[in-house]
Formats: sequence, C-alpha cells, structure tokens
Amino acid sequence: MQSVHRAVLSSANPARCNRRLNQQRKVLALIVLCSLGTPAGRADHLPSWAEGNSKQTILQFVERVTRAKADGQPAVPGEERIAVFENDGTLWSEQPLYLPFLFCIDRLRQLAVTQPQWRSQEPYASALRGDIPALLKQGPGALASLLVASSSGLSTEAYSDAVRQWLRTARHPITGSQLTRLVYQPMLELLRYLQANGFRTFIVTGGDVAFVRVWAERVYGVPPEQIIGTRLALAYRQEAGRPQLWRLPQIESLVDGPGKPIAIEQVIGRRPLAAFGNSDGDLEMLHWTTAGPGPRLALLIHHTDGRREWAYDRLSIIGRLDTALDQARHGGWTVVDMARDWRVVYPTRPTPLPESPTPARSR
Repeated sequence: MQSVHRAVLSSANPARCNRRLNQQRKVLALIVLCSLGTPAGRADHLPSWAEGNSKQTILQFVERVTRAKADGQPAVPGEERIAVFENDGTLWSEQPLYLPFLFCIDRLRQLAVTQPQWRSQEPYASALRGDIPALLKQGPGALASLLVASSSGLSTEAYSDAVRQWLRTARHPITGSQLTRLVYQPMLELLRYLQANGFRTFIVTGGDVAFVRVWAERVYGVPPEQIIGTRLALAYRQEAGRPQLWRLPQIESLVDGPGKPIAIEQVIGRRPLAAFGNSDGDLEMLHWTTAGPGPRLALLIHHTDGRREWAYDRLSIIGRLDTALDQARHGGWTVVDMARDWRVVYPTRPTPLPESPTPARSR
C-alpha cells in the first residue's frame, strides 16, 4: 500500500496525482469486496444447476414458501413444508435396470446353488443369465418375483447387513462405477437447499424401502423414517430368546403409480408442497401434490443426456416418461432437461458408503 502511495505522489502534476490515487483506492476497495465473498442473500444454493427456467422456478418457489407475510408469519408454516422425491431416475441413475434389482440378481446367483430349477424357470432364468432385456419384457411382475425370491427368509437385520456389504463392492454393469457414486449432484444440492429452508424431505419409491434405508441417510441426508417404498410383509419371531423381524415371501405394499399418493397419505398424513419424479410411475404423486391449495411445485427429470448419462423417455421400459411428459406441458409442471439444465451430473467427491452397524455391547 505504501509503495502505491509513493508512486502516485511522485507525479509532478497534483491533479493527476489525485486522480491516480483515487483510481488506486477504487481498485483496492474492489479487491477487498471480492475477497469477502458473495453476500449470503446472493449465494448460489444450486451451483450445479445452469441458469435458466428450471433453477429459477425452484428458487422462486422456495422464496415464496418461506417469505414472511404482513403479520410476520411465514407464508407456509414449517410443519407443512413437505417435499417428496422418487429415488430411481430422480436421485440416482436407473439404467439399464433399477439398481436395487442388481442386488436381487446377485442374491439369486448365490441362492441358485440350492435352487437348480431356477435356471430353467422364468423370470429367474433370464436374471441368472444376466439377460436384462428378456427379464424386462416379462413385465413388472417378474421384478416383483425377483424381490420376493432373493430377499425373503431373512431377518430385517440380516437383510440390511447383506445390502450394506454388497454396496461396498458392487459396480455398475456398464460404467463400472460404485453404485452410490451414481447419485445426481444437482439433486443432492436441491435436497440440502430444501432441508435448509425448513422442508422435510421424503423419498417415495417403488423400490424396496429396506434397501434404500440402509444408505440414504448418509448419501441423501434423509433418515429411515422419511423413506416410503415397496415393502415385504414382516413377521415377529423369537429366535434363541431374541426378538426379530423376518421378511416374508409376500409383497405387502407396492408403492408405484396410484400407490404413491396412498402411501404418502397413510405414512405422512399431509399433502406435499413439492414433488420430484422422472417417469409415468410418478404421475399420480405429482397430480396429488399440485391439487392442493397455495404454492406447489411439480418437477420431472427428463433424461436427455446420452453423453454423461442416458437419453430415454417415451419408449423406454425402464423409467418410461410418456403420459407424465404430456401432463407436464398441460399442467405447467417444470421439466428439467438434464443435458441443458445440469452443469454436472455426478459428484466429483466420493459419496459415503453405509457404515456397518455398531456391535451391541455385552451386558
């Protein structure tokens, strides 16, 4: 600073001296302001989202919900700020097969040693061969059969431990990536942004609720009690004097399509303010959300990025987006163009793996 002043004062022209000194002061003031960072009110809460309609719609919705009214009360009370998210295709990738079913297939391969008939019996034969197109052609019932056959007959604790261990070594069949690295960075930012503004975020998924609960709290920041999904029936038993819950070979609740708003009502008991999905399986959930009074947000992830992820919609067997895409255009829902609206798709840092449960202390 002193050297700057000396250089200016050495000028023979006092007027020029003052002009130079003022210019230097302005430059230094600008440097100081930049070093202080962006003011909190102007912070970019969604840095992985490109500037555009999708990002602005989200920001404006949150601002509208949290804005104080004339009496000082928030526009929407905190207890009513509920946002629901599909998991597969909305929070993480779902191609070429819903990722929880990769676990089912690996489990089937282990169990097939004692079930040799599966190698000639569908849908198990296609799954054991790794023939995913043939498996998917058999319809949703085939996937339900895989879930029941591969994960019933276990205690809830044993099942959670099996999922946890599998996630530590499992890799995506095409990309080779660790599965929990296939979560979407823009959606992680959106979850955190909503949570920071008083929203309770729920996952409402057609996948096995017990599978998602193993890791979602560490990866998404969503605790187990805020995850709703397809579930197997359970039975209470005493084993060696210790109470346990066992997974039965029966799907008790299928949370997909119309089952999503039903599950939301049964578990949460409030209509969400915001719903996020990516397929026709989320249509009813978005309808149910936007039918309520006051500010509402319905958003669909449109998979348009065949370079960084996958491009698919109306003709896809996995995550088909057809009727819901038309409804979005008629109903004013927000459609996120993944290729255009997301600066990045996946996190650059490793996502945390689920921890092993702490061993119980002996009494």
